[in-house]
Amino acid sequence: MQQARSDFGFAKPLRLLSAAQYRAVFTAKQQVRAAHPNLLILACRNDLDHPRLGLVIAKKHVRNASDRNRIKRIARETFRLRQHELPALDAVVLARPGLAELDKAALARLLNKLWRKLANRAQQPQPPAKNKP
Repeated sequence: MQQARSDFGFAKPLRLLSAAQYRAVFTAKQQVRAAHPNLLILACRNDLDHPRLGLVIAKKHVRNASDRNRIKRIARETFRLRQHELPALDAVVLARPGLAELDKAALARLLNKLWRKLANRAQQPQPPAKNKP
């Protein structure tokens, strides 16, 4: 029983902890995205053998602190349960306006759908990055 519990944990190695780690995801040339009008997941490959999660739930988009905490809790939970299906990615979940209106079940369904989409897109070969002037 103890083994299964640790396999699905959310310990520090599974989190993005520093600003540099977040910056690496935001500035990566080979980004993988999974988007919805209320939520965006940005990801890039990492050199580890497991995925990591970062959360950006801005007060600008989700005013109420309890709503922000609920969103973060559900995002961590869905990631924790799907971490074995995801490739070695650093993923950042970004809130967009209107996310707070989703209830717990709808938010969990949306996140699960986006995790599947992210995993599928990460498996596909990436087109060459566009050079920005």
